[in-house]
Amino acid sequence: MKIRVIGAGLAGCEAAWALANRGIQVQLHEMKPEKYSPAHRSPNFAELVCSNSLKAQRIGSAAGMLKEEMRMLGSLTVDCALKTSVAAGGALAVDREAFSRMVTEKISAHDKIELVTGEMKRLPEDGITVVATGPLTSDALAEEIGRVCGGLLSFYDAAAPIVTFDSLDREKVFFAARYDRGEDDYINCPFTREEYERFYDALLHAESAELHAFDRPENHVYEGCMPIEMMARRGADTMRYGPLKPVGLRDPKTGKRPWAVVQLRRENAEGSLYNLVGFQTNLKFGEQKRVFSMIPGLETAEFARYGVMHRNTFLNSPHLLDRTFRMRDHNGLYFAGQITGVEGYMESAMSGIIAGTQLARQLQGKEALELPRDCMCGALTAYISDCGCADFQPMGANMGLLPPSETRVKDKQQRYLVVAERGLAHLKQVLEQEGELKL
Repeated sequence: MKIRVIGAGLAGCEAAWALANRGIQVQLHEMKPEKYSPAHRSPNFAELVCSNSLKAQRIGSAAGMLKEEMRMLGSLTVDCALKTSVAAGGALAVDREAFSRMVTEKISAHDKIELVTGEMKRLPEDGITVVATGPLTSDALAEEIGRVCGGLLSFYDAAAPIVTFDSLDREKVFFAARYDRGEDDYINCPFTREEYERFYDALLHAESAELHAFDRPENHVYEGCMPIEMMARRGADTMRYGPLKPVGLRDPKTGKRPWAVVQLRRENAEGSLYNLVGFQTNLKFGEQKRVFSMIPGLETAEFARYGVMHRNTFLNSPHLLDRTFRMRDHNGLYFAGQITGVEGYMESAMSGIIAGTQLARQLQGKEALELPRDCMCGALTAYISDCGCADFQPMGANMGLLPPSETRVKDKQQRYLVVAERGLAHLKQVLEQEGELKL
């Protein structure tokens, strides 16, 4: 029996990998390179379209804890990320082209995975299917999913611009990681108060790309990927307490903390490209060039890619999916990835691992894994299947999803580490008992 997996993004690749490594034949369907979404450009699988950062690595963080859990579950994407990483302080950032190429090569070489190219416009009526088409599901299939699921919700995502390293004014910028975490992995562009106020005013009045009335993001934007111009409209200091916060940094030229700081993060292993951290945007390309060139050090910056915004879709999952990512009313239909309402690269990949693993266990006549609620994948899975909220919104990994520590720990970082180690230990115990530990 072959299982169909639709979509070769992070979630689809992980679902196919989990199934194939458990001896199950998989047909992996991907519409690229015959057709591309508005945000995708590469023919390779697991293409990263927003940022090249997979967030923090330290265990005592939500992102680091999640990646460690994924390693226990045999994650393909975490393994490839570690092998294609670029310097980014305490974060795991990757050379996105090398990362996607490695994932593609590993998937293509697996003898249990058959690749099928072309757009699927309808859900198969027979067999078992894992839908991992992502937030940029093609219109025809999105309409079909909406029919089966009784409706889709929409929100917005945006990608930040990328500039070339050689075009930066290195007399004005400095290398440093916030609080000296890492090996000076970020390029910092420091604002004086006067420079910031001029930049803020220009950003406030910059022209955005035209959107249809029903596509306007004001009431649908996801907070974690808010366009920088929308953030500016919330007040002059909003950016200074967000992506432009100067805390933990001192300009070596003045010895003082800047009024605000734009950080650039390495985009590729060679260090020839850098992305503007937190600068997801829907400004017109010409406006991006004009306004972002007002950032100190970027006056003559060459933009290798301008920021773009695109529509995303996700399911009202608590009403539709169970804890295995299977549709409650359709025994042969599973979903994985951002379309389920998990938010973030690794969260999407994690959902693919869980969907593939749980489906494999079902086919093998085994009971579903009971993921501990105090591990991150267990907490996110519980949120997706029964968040208990009236207005379901996407959720990324965060420590607030986990039960508090039974032991009172005053220091926040130490407290998070205690909570993370507890959840990791419980997950490892469950996986060992069920024969699913892949470390």
